[in-house]
Amino acid sequence: MAQIYISLGSNINREHYVKQGLLSLAKAFELPFEQLTLSSLFESKAVGFDGAAFYNMVIGIKCTQSIEEVASMLRAIEFSHGRDHNAKKFSPRSLDLDLLLFDDLIIDQPAQLPRDEITKNAFVLWPLSQVAPGLTHPIVKQNYRDLWQAYNKTSQQLSIVANCW
Repeated sequence: MAQIYISLGSNINREHYVKQGLLSLAKAFELPFEQLTLSSLFESKAVGFDGAAFYNMVIGIKCTQSIEEVASMLRAIEFSHGRDHNAKKFSPRSLDLDLLLFDDLIIDQPAQLPRDEITKNAFVLWPLSQVAPGLTHPIVKQNYRDLWQAYNKTSQQLSIVANCW
């Protein structure tokens, strides 16, 4: 059984798509909602483009699926919730699901793991440090709690918001 971590984000009808994204993940992985490990829900400004603020969080899931199956499932969930097949990298999102970690795999296909954004974006690192504080990043060899503590928190402002699920 693999331990995976997924980043979830939305800046279009945020409360609706966060809730629907979580329900879709539980259904896709055939888990009761309560078995998802959920970070706090964060609000942050859009990064890389001018747009509405995002809601972001990280979800931990134990799964039996292969990396290829997980990547495919995440894309299917995004598309089922209005994600444009031709969406630009830095653009508004109804639902954005990024696989951050799959056990301690270091690969580039079918997804970059560990995802490069982990150490670069507060909206990924802070929630990941909540759900996996003692887990060690397989490349930088530091745990996520320490990485978050050392992160330059003035570079991206985040705030915790009330859960919408």
